[in-house]
Amino acid sequence: MDLDRTSLPTRMPWHGVIVATSLPFDQDLAVDHGAYGDNVAWLAEQGLHGVAPNGSLGEYQTLTYEERDRVVETAVANAPEGFTVMPGVGAYGAIEARRHARFAKDAGCQAVMCLPPNSYRADDRAVLEHYAMVASAGLPVTAYNNPIDTKVDLRPELLAKLHAEGFIVGVKEFSGDVRRCYAINELAPGLDLIIGTDDTLLEVGVAGAKGWVAGYPQVFPRACLDLYNASLAGDLDTALPLYRQLHSVLRWDSRTEFVQAIKLGQDMIGRTGGVCRPPRQTLDPETEAVVRAATQALIDAGVN
Repeated sequence: MDLDRTSLPTRMPWHGVIVATSLPFDQDLAVDHGAYGDNVAWLAEQGLHGVAPNGSLGEYQTLTYEERDRVVETAVANAPEGFTVMPGVGAYGAIEARRHARFAKDAGCQAVMCLPPNSYRADDRAVLEHYAMVASAGLPVTAYNNPIDTKVDLRPELLAKLHAEGFIVGVKEFSGDVRRCYAINELAPGLDLIIGTDDTLLEVGVAGAKGWVAGYPQVFPRACLDLYNASLAGDLDTALPLYRQLHSVLRWDSRTEFVQAIKLGQDMIGRTGGVCRPPRQTLDPETEAVVRAATQALIDAGVN
């Protein structure tokens, strides 16, 4: 699929700091759309560039199709003009992922973020078919490479094939291997590199990233935005001290308890994070103490 980039705004919708939003639930574990909408509007007020609902941070695996649809609609309804809504369309197979992408387009979203087939060790042919079907929905597709949580590794050479076929415009790189960023740039120079792990922001930023699909900006939005801008500008005098200061929390984005840790941070700054749906449990006391202490230290230091 060929995208007419001349019809897109100066900032591509998948560029900038796109927050992978957590999803609030009420005491009955139903989606709290009022709180979610407030969080989306607040993130826009903080100067961030968009949101990515229904990703891993949004606990998409526990949501029904109807719930996923309503989350997308809530995000769009609370997004001001120019603020990206790029939903995750992850699913077991291409038919389901394409269905979510079509809904996103009809709802007024500007792009989608797509994992390869979930829980199936797909070969390259299956991956190409998967992204071809999702791209056929008509929205720009940012691939999401997360070989840690899926059985498929979107290697640089495979990403280059996907981009050459016109199936993807960017890749959220979550492998944690910064060396891949340079290989991606060499093999597919037109493919936009998107920072995928909060705790490699600086390294991937200076490697030529065009965006950041991020977790912790919903706790420390302005500090994270400053760090992102300085990293992409190569301003290490600004970026490095801030990165060292924030890294005690950013590293939780790459751990199993990342959803609980970020939701705790939201609660601590007066936003709505709250509980998770099963199978995620509350943090054990020792882990909560570590996350809470790191978060509180930044709050006490005036980081926001």
